[in-house]
Amino acid sequence: MRRKLVAGNWKMNGNLVANAALLAEIRAAAVSPACDIALCVSAPYFFQCQAVLAGSAIAWGGQDVSAHVAGAYTGEVSVSMLKDFSCCYVIVGHSERRAYHAESDAVVAQKALRVLEAGLTPIVCVGETLAEREAGQTEVVVGRQLDVVLSVLADVDVARIVVAYEPVWAIGCGKTAKPQMAQDVHLALRTQLAKKHAAAALQVKILYGGSMKPGNAVELLAMPDIDGGLIGGAALNSSDFLAIVAAA
Repeated sequence: MRRKLVAGNWKMNGNLVANAALLAEIRAAAVSPACDIALCVSAPYFFQCQAVLAGSAIAWGGQDVSAHVAGAYTGEVSVSMLKDFSCCYVIVGHSERRAYHAESDAVVAQKALRVLEAGLTPIVCVGETLAEREAGQTEVVVGRQLDVVLSVLADVDVARIVVAYEPVWAIGCGKTAKPQMAQDVHLALRTQLAKKHAAAALQVKILYGGSMKPGNAVELLAMPDIDGGLIGGAALNSSDFLAIVAAA
């Protein structure tokens, strides 16, 4: 199976100088990767990302998008703007967007729909908090989050999304779900996808997004339903990110 790795944790990190070095190092080392690689960057750096990566085997995309097609929404970035810079992917529903910007499951679903309508690929994030996991609610929470997205999709569009399981309690704190814990959630998500469209569920890439790094990538990626990673802090260091690429 061909794995997929998405660097999605640049967030509000980086600048033109630091980005140039990081992008160049990743492009130079990943000349013909055996997995699919995408770098999702902040909107101000779309042009730089496109300029450095054009013609390479690496795709790029955005970390968020507006749920609106166009209009008086100051500060928002529409999907057509992402297309102007040849973006292929868009992260929607990241836990930080849900927590800090009060994005509901319904808003995330509309964002995923806008991305699909534009011919791009949404990376739909789902995940539970520590309190929800300790209460035994993990599958209920991620199932609800994914179900709202699936409810707005035509059956044939299921295969066009990517799902990322990002346990909120494991993001940015060095904690990682044990491989079997992560596998259990990934299997539950794939089972849910199959209820919507059985054939499409086999095609959907489900990524693990909870502090994947060089030291645990091999174990995580060995799980049958973990198809790749939404890479966090390790994506800010080219050697760490490329070590994960090698593991995939």
